[in-house]
Amino acid sequence: MLVGLFVAGLTALVPGAAHAAEEAGERIFGTLQTSVSGPIEGISVEVAEMSGAEIDTVETDEQGRWSVDLPGPGQYTVTVDAGDLPEGVTLNGEPSRSVTVDEGRQQGVIIGLNDGSRNSGGGSIRWVELLVSGLRFGLLIAMAAIGLSLIFGTTGLVNFAHGELVTIGAIAAWFINVGAGVPLIPAAILAMVVGAGIGALNEIGLWRPLRRRGTGLVAALVISIALSLLLRYLYQVFYGGRSNAFADYRGQRSVDYGAFSMTNKDLASMVIALAVLVLVAFMLQRTTMGKAMRAVSDNRDLAASSGIDVNRVILVVWMVGGALAALGGVLLGLSDEVQWDMGFRLLLLMFAGVTLGGLGTAYGALIGSIVVGVFVQMSTLVIPNDMKYVGGLLLLIVILIVRPQGILGSRARIG
Repeated sequence: MLVGLFVAGLTALVPGAAHAAEEAGERIFGTLQTSVSGPIEGISVEVAEMSGAEIDTVETDEQGRWSVDLPGPGQYTVTVDAGDLPEGVTLNGEPSRSVTVDEGRQQGVIIGLNDGSRNSGGGSIRWVELLVSGLRFGLLIAMAAIGLSLIFGTTGLVNFAHGELVTIGAIAAWFINVGAGVPLIPAAILAMVVGAGIGALNEIGLWRPLRRRGTGLVAALVISIALSLLLRYLYQVFYGGRSNAFADYRGQRSVDYGAFSMTNKDLASMVIALAVLVLVAFMLQRTTMGKAMRAVSDNRDLAASSGIDVNRVILVVWMVGGALAALGGVLLGLSDEVQWDMGFRLLLLMFAGVTLGGLGTAYGALIGSIVVGVFVQMSTLVIPNDMKYVGGLLLLIVILIVRPQGILGSRARIG
């Protein structure tokens, strides 16, 4: 029932989703932009087979984006015409990149550009830039991780499908914004409603019946992994494998703040995330429902015996967690574009933040997520950017060895 209702709702939300599979095929794409110049238009990009036979030559559009449909899977060479680059912008490395594309895959290509803003001896300072970027990233992780922590605290469920709530928020906002032409701010609010509805559907249609049947936590963990796989590939079928940007706030240039630079949309993301997290903290501390959530998290049986409707509290937790995860997906898609597996790639960092802060505590999830976000971004000072997520997981391992209960967790005696 859960899967059927979800597929029906997603089909209604996504116009033309029924023939999305027909449009799937091998494709290669990318974006040319820098923090100073923004998107770079009119750059020639040539895609050829490894034998040298040219497939197509295209130019980047006003958003710096380009794409080429491929005849099939295999190895290809992508070459950027360095002579087309604007003054002050150069390629990092060789102008050609070799890319392997699997069957049915739409493969993105990262082409590094240097605009002179790094290691220039003036302007932004590298470690300050990474610190601010880490704070922004940590706040986005916290947006989703608080719901994950509250769900664990009230139900004991380690929900591996929570990342898909992040993805559905970004995808729903993208279709509402780009497909329906609704401005991004109301589209984000509608996406939060969708996320809350999916969270409620999870609780009412799946997890509450399983709790009534006495399903163990290990079995529930396996079910959540299966649900995550199912939803993730449903997203790929209905949405596709390509990265897409929202219609609003694209192509912004960075604003110089002295020691660091940041686009206005990234700054707005930090402010929105911080404001929402403060509201969540106020709700947990001052409202009746927030106090009931904390009571159920501390001792569910005692809360039930005190007259608290535990099922109602858990339903609200799922709705709040789904809405927060959806908003986190929208804010992440605003900076990194919307992708079908974006929530899954964020999931391990959410678990790292929740475990680091202390399982089941909302404030622990906030602190732990910020620490993980800052550590992940700052680690690129010493390790390659492609390996930065490994730094967050190594931090998690160290903390679990030194303080297994997390930063704000309390020791528990077993046996």
